[in-house]
Amino acid sequence: MKTILVVDDSTLIQWSLKSTLEGAQFKVEACPDGAKALERVNSGMRPDLILTDLNMPNMNGLELIRAVRQKLRFTPIIVVSTESQLGIKDEAKRAGATGWLVKPVQPTDVLKVIDALLAKAA
Repeated sequence: MKTILVVDDSTLIQWSLKSTLEGAQFKVEACPDGAKALERVNSGMRPDLILTDLNMPNMNGLELIRAVRQKLRFTPIIVVSTESQLGIKDEAKRAGATGWLVKPVQPTDVLKVIDALLAKAA
């Protein structure tokens, strides 16, 4: 079973993504910010994919992506954010983001992107 790390300070978004992903037979770990997610990775967690928000307390999504890329070079990282400006998308891509979804995101869209990325990684 593939593990997905969901990083978002909104418990509603965490719950929504978790229920969608668990319904598709993924194991889901959730963290409320980048700092907690990085702690998990530094403690040995090796998710198959990471979904992260950008705007979070303690450590934002861009900082998380940069830090995670030092440990997990090939793990797909998808930004799930209300932000949609090209400049911030480019910055996230330079930091190491694999893809981008704009909130509110449909469950079918999330699963399509994840399936495509994990099929490439297999």
